[in-house]
Amino acid sequence: MRKTITFSLAVMILMAAILSGCNSKNTAGGTDEPIKIALSPWPGWFFWYLVEEKGFFEKHDVNVKLEWFPVYSDSLQALSTGKVDANSQTLSDTLAPASKGIELSAVLVNDNSNGGDAIVSKPEIKTIADLKGKTVATELGTVDHLLLLTALDQNGMKESDIKYVNMTVNDAGPAFISGNTDASVLWEPFQTKAVKEGKGQVLFSSKDTPGLIPDLLVFRKEVTEKRGEEVQKIVDAWFDAMEYFKENEQEAIELMAKRAETTPEDFKLGLDSVKMFSVEDNLKAFEKTEDYTSLEYTGNKTAEFLKSLDMISDLPEVDQILEPKFVKDLAER
Repeated sequence: MRKTITFSLAVMILMAAILSGCNSKNTAGGTDEPIKIALSPWPGWFFWYLVEEKGFFEKHDVNVKLEWFPVYSDSLQALSTGKVDANSQTLSDTLAPASKGIELSAVLVNDNSNGGDAIVSKPEIKTIADLKGKTVATELGTVDHLLLLTALDQNGMKESDIKYVNMTVNDAGPAFISGNTDASVLWEPFQTKAVKEGKGQVLFSSKDTPGLIPDLLVFRKEVTEKRGEEVQKIVDAWFDAMEYFKENEQEAIELMAKRAETTPEDFKLGLDSVKMFSVEDNLKAFEKTEDYTSLEYTGNKTAEFLKSLDMISDLPEVDQILEPKFVKDLAER
């Protein structure tokens, strides 16, 4: 799966804000063009292939092209520059471009990470405190970087207490398996592979920080404004796939495992580490409450945390990012 905010992305996002004006004509413009939805490796996002292969886009008469990005951060850049209309991304990774003035709309919560992001360590490392002086790899600015910083903070430590190595998740997993890192922070399906093949253990995971990592469908705002009817159909198609999954779980897992290039058994392990969100879960997430069940609360807390680490320069208006009307429309029918 996913996830990138940050320092080094600041320049990229600034460039994206400039380039987006040029590329917007290729996305939100003519309705003849398919709506391009980007996705990356993450159990909850492989459901887009279930939507596609079971014909739910066709059922709702909406023209969608799924764009696969093996490296998650590339999908973030594609949305910021307007090369795609929507992306499957975390709330935290939506804050950085929003803070730079790129107008985005989160219309759907796909899932919440519930153990799907984790610090995987060598067996002799028993606690977070044991990471002091150890080599720990993950991608700078990703949600797994955020998870690492959160784990260190909760244990009275800083990043300077470890030997941090900036490495994409695609590389951090193999690095752990080959013994080149003492720990790597990974998301699924990389996490399960590292535990199995690297004889690692989960030291800390998103289960320890419930609600911290919501996974979303995020559109460029102009697309939701100009092509709202199609966005509604996409949301409707997504929940049709959720219903199909309930009745045909094994078949659906086999279909998605094939797309993930893994076994159904390993895909199921990854899927067990996320909580897929129902319509009702979505409605609750879009409510304003003072806990991590609320997207607005989580977004504000995450933004404050990132700003304190200089990972973003300005606090975005989180409520302006959230667009619940499509889920509400579906719920009211």
